[in-house]
Amino acid sequence: MRVLVVEDDSETAEYICSGLRALGHVCQHAPDGKQGFLTALDDDFDVMVVDRMLPELDGLSLVKSIRSAQVETPILFLSAMDGVTDRVDGLEAGADDYLVKPFAFSELSARLDALLRRPPIQAETTRLQVADLEIDRMRPV
Repeated sequence: MRVLVVEDDSETAEYICSGLRALGHVCQHAPDGKQGFLTALDDDFDVMVVDRMLPELDGLSLVKSIRSAQVETPILFLSAMDGVTDRVDGLEAGADDYLVKPFAFSELSARLDALLRRPPIQAETTRLQVADLEIDRMRPV
């Protein structure tokens, strides 16, 4: 599994990446939202772990920007912001899961595995044709 960790706390990022590497995964770290966005667009990841409170570009804006760029990689928010509204805002911004700090590494790992078990979104194409005019329309299934 290739994981992008966008986390400004270097100790937390190292803890996550070390644990993932010990499990045989590849982990790349971005220390702020702006670098996280550029890295997310520049490379192909299986899953992303994103903090909410980031310098340069906050986590909500980062995830919204990633989704606006049509990147469908599963995203897990990992944040100390633990209110119901915080979690709902994170999910509505485009994250697929939300885990509150402090966290157990085993739970983080299990949630990442669960995200990867979800089937990818498939698009259904509808073709409309009238005389020589054809229109293809794609929509998620």
